[in-house]
Parts: sequence; structure tokens; C-alpha cells
Amino acid sequence: MRILIPVLVALVLPVVAQATMYTYVDNQGLRHYTNVPSDARARAIKLPEHQNVQYRPQVRLSHVPKQHRQRTIHMPTNTSVLESHILHASMEHQVDPLLIKAIIKTESNFNRFAVSSHGAQGLMQLMPETAKDLEVTDPFDAYQNISAGTRYFRTLLNTFAGNIRLSLAAYNAGPGRVARLGAIPRIPETIDYVRTVLRHYKEYKHSAGHLQTSINLRRLVTIN
Repeated sequence: MRILIPVLVALVLPVVAQATMYTYVDNQGLRHYTNVPSDARARAIKLPEHQNVQYRPQVRLSHVPKQHRQRTIHMPTNTSVLESHILHASMEHQVDPLLIKAIIKTESNFNRFAVSSHGAQGLMQLMPETAKDLEVTDPFDAYQNISAGTRYFRTLLNTFAGNIRLSLAAYNAGPGRVARLGAIPRIPETIDYVRTVLRHYKEYKHSAGHLQTSINLRRLVTIN
């Protein structure tokens, strides 16, 4: 899934669950999203509290990683809804939306019905125990999965002092293992996972028009 338009997200605390956002296009044709209407051209939009994403029947299995292949693969027709879910969760939990998007790309390739061989489910591949702890009632619901997965990743960032690489390793291999080592475990899958997420993250930032140089960071987590 490619990013629909270059975005600029200004995150200012406190963030509320259902936030009013503003959007405008600058003189260079770049569309901005912000929760502070600092430009006269800004118009208000409302981030959805929850929306049911509509899905078409299936896509070719060859387009989906082997570990995520199923007899029927459903993909979203309305990617803008997924984008809004990512933005909403990222604002609420103060994580760069492009990083969350990169995690989703790596975890499930945007297949909300993905189930791994270990039982991880949905867009952000939540384990059933984790989903239960996060009060997720339907791990295949796009909104719930993204919201819970982002909240969980935020707790990992807090645990590992904002270190994105260690937090990604913990998301893949478990926080206990990473905490004991104080480093990325020498597990090929985990090493590859961290590299893949960061590669997608940098690709998304490049596609977004070098977002990292113009975003209002404050407490937003990002990486160069």
C-alpha cells in the first residue's frame, strides 16, 4: 500500500481519543494535516472513532508472503480509512504514523485476516494473549488491531527508553528476551524483522516528501 499523499502531522499534547484535525495544501502543493489550525487555508476534518472497512473478496496469493497465505485473502478497498486509523492511533499514542505503517507492512502486508504459524492475528499480528490484555474483542477489526498494536508498541518504547530498534526487536521476539540482553537478540528472524521495518519506514518517509525534516516532533517518536 502506498501513501496516498505527503502528510505533515503536528502533534501537540494533550491528545484526545477523537481528535479534530485540520488540513490544507501549501504553495508547493504539499498537503498538511495538523491539530493546530495555524494556516488560514486550514479546514476542519474529523478523525473517525471507528469505521467498518469495506473489503473486496480476494487477491492473488502470490502477492502475499508465504507465512500469511490463506485460502481467502481479503484486502481493503478503502485505503484512506486504514490511513485514518493509523493516524488516529499514532496521535493518541505519540508514535510516528509512518513507523506504524511500516510495522503493518512487515507484519501482515496490510492483510487484516493474516494469521501466523504462531497464532498472531490481524494487521499488526497481535498474539491472542496480548490482544486479550489490550481488551481487543476482534483482532481482525482494522481499527481495534491498529489501536491496540500501536498502544502496545508505545509501551515498548517507554520500556526501552525510546530506542526504536530495541522496541521493534521486542515486538518481534518479546520484551523479556530483549530486556535481559539489553540488545537485539541474535535471532535471524528478529534481526531481519528490525531491518525490514526500518527499511519500509525510511521508504515511507522518502515518499512522504522527507516528512522527518518538517514534522513537529515534540514527543513524537521518529528516526533518521
